[in-house]
Amino acid sequence: MIAIAKVDHLGIRVTDRDRALAFYATLGFKIEHEVDFDAVTIIKNAEDVELNLIVNGVDKTGGKNILMDMPDKHPGLTHVAFRVADIKATMATLKENAIQISQGPVTFGDGHVSVFVRDPDRNVIELRARLEPGAADDIEGLVFYDPNA
Repeated sequence: MIAIAKVDHLGIRVTDRDRALAFYATLGFKIEHEVDFDAVTIIKNAEDVELNLIVNGVDKTGGKNILMDMPDKHPGLTHVAFRVADIKATMATLKENAIQISQGPVTFGDGHVSVFVRDPDRNVIELRARLEPGAADDIEGLVFYDPNA
């Protein structure tokens, strides 16, 4: 058995470097290093979360995410979830930066609340925070997902 200690980084293929960098800057990421021998831009946030933007994507689906937007369900990673400290502040920042929430706010009954957004290449990003007791009434539009419904 291999003992994996933590996630080291995520690689996200994008079509437009500058557009992706602008989006991820809103999420607090800055360029750490640009690889000179490959199409990779390494970005990190203040918490040392690392993303590798693979800048050689070609859109062959007309702006659709093949894993999420197509009727056939292809195998693959569907989204990445980032923990945030304050979901209301996160939602305000998204609104201020004209980043549309594609789903949520929603709670799945596990003590957390999530919003989902898409990056410019339609990759799904979940932003998730602990739902403090009594805070549900303060989150506009919060949907409670009932798995038994």
